[in-house]
Amino acid sequence: MNTVEELLMGRSVLVCCGSGGVGKTTVAAALGIAGAQRGRRACIITIDPARRLADALDAAGLSNEPRAIEGDFDGELFAVMLDARATFDDLVRRYATDEEQVQEILTNAIYANLVSSLSGTQEYMATEKLFELHESGAFDLIVVDTPPSRAALDFLDAPNRLASFIDNRIFRLMLSPGKSYFKPLTLGSQLLLRTIARVAGSEIVDDAIAFFRAFEGMEDGFKARASSVQNMLADTSTAFVLITAPRRDAINEAMFFAQRLASSHHAIDALVVNRVFPDFGGPIVASRVVESDTPLGALIANLATMSAISVRDDALIGDLSALVSPSPLVRVPFLSRDVHDLSSLTDVARYLLGELPWERGEGSHR
Repeated sequence: MNTVEELLMGRSVLVCCGSGGVGKTTVAAALGIAGAQRGRRACIITIDPARRLADALDAAGLSNEPRAIEGDFDGELFAVMLDARATFDDLVRRYATDEEQVQEILTNAIYANLVSSLSGTQEYMATEKLFELHESGAFDLIVVDTPPSRAALDFLDAPNRLASFIDNRIFRLMLSPGKSYFKPLTLGSQLLLRTIARVAGSEIVDDAIAFFRAFEGMEDGFKARASSVQNMLADTSTAFVLITAPRRDAINEAMFFAQRLASSHHAIDALVVNRVFPDFGGPIVASRVVESDTPLGALIANLATMSAISVRDDALIGDLSALVSPSPLVRVPFLSRDVHDLSSLTDVARYLLGELPWERGEGSHR
């Protein structure tokens, strides 16, 4: 069983996953900070469209290229805000045979729609960006803030989905040589394209054919890249950190993700439960009856409520912890201030590493 500190120092990639609203972005940023504080050259990647990571790091100018974050670190900290289009463009430039082929693809209307709207494109580009930074050798540690949990499954499946798309029979037929784009197609495919042309217009069909043809000669490079990305995610240097909160819906999502991850032959390397209510030891048994409308009675009633919530939280957490055992369970408490800057993120990092006793926490954070 690895501790969070052992993961920070012994792994090169940490993939943070969890449902929306559990503080996943906060924990990912805190892990990056913790790595930088321990002398590592760390980089955080976010594909969170809410841009919470940029707000927390006070780095509104984050872009698709690593940007240095100033702080009191023994190492260095960088952050990236994924730009799926820019990442896909770079991938096209990598595998195109010449600049003419690059421009044919980048200016194609189908390509623009593919990057902006096709399901799974953003997730694949996130894995591609991760692989690019990993292969560059510029960083000791890369922390990935993924989308909410069910979308994060797309993140893990994205390389295989791209390879399957390229192997699709229609894709292959479109790449077949011929003077007319109908020539290599079967009768059924010809009828399909003609129907699409009648409904959507011939320009749509022409753009689609031009898009597929423009990729001719690049498909092997894309498939090889997708395979390399998948190998990186499966490598022992990559760890998965599951983040949740003590709410039934969040716990159910986390259990779903853990089970699906296991079916994909990935393990949860650490479980972080965020915003946990502390246990103050249970209600005080008074030697005499205390009226509930007195100040002392109100405090005792509040303590009883807090204790009940703590017991409920422990029951919820217990089932999930057993499912991912023997991975370590780390509790981060409600905090007395909002997490919105490096100072408060550093406090979260200290809880993750066990440097602060979580029982003392109270308040709230995002």
